[in-house]
Amino acid sequence: MTPDSSLRRRTLTVLLALAGAGMLGLGGCAASDEAPASNFVLLDGTTTTTAQLKGKVTLVNFWATTCVTCVKEMPSLVSTYKKYQDKGFETVAVAMSYDQPAWVLNYAQTRQLPFKVALDNTGDIAKSWGDVKLTPTTYLLDKQGRIVKRFVGEPDFTALHSLIEELLAKS
Repeated sequence: MTPDSSLRRRTLTVLLALAGAGMLGLGGCAASDEAPASNFVLLDGTTTTTAQLKGKVTLVNFWATTCVTCVKEMPSLVSTYKKYQDKGFETVAVAMSYDQPAWVLNYAQTRQLPFKVALDNTGDIAKSWGDVKLTPTTYLLDKQGRIVKRFVGEPDFTALHSLIEELLAKS
């Protein structure tokens, strides 16, 4: 196999996987599903659960320190959190199982991430949220803990903010 054919084969495999994922809707969690019961272990050693997040509009973001798009969108996630935190909005950034905990901790500390950052050491959280493999994957939950929207890749933050405001306005 030549280097060119190997690269073509890998590219084709990735494209087919992405196309298949798109046709299958990425399975698992869909809009208006109840968020999976999850126990998030935070960097400070405390835990929070999806049940504890009820009553708030919540963004659950699956990310990795090695993901270029994740790192690019993080300042927008921070500004979104800061804009809405006093209005009943929460964010949980879940680092993927392959991410080194020391890297996640360093990233969170050096960027002064103001929201909850969790480690998914076993991959069980990502699996329960629709077998998340692509990062960033972000879920927006309403106050009842239902998934309202799933974003694969960086969200359109203008549209996201409109949706957050709509959800915050509902009782």
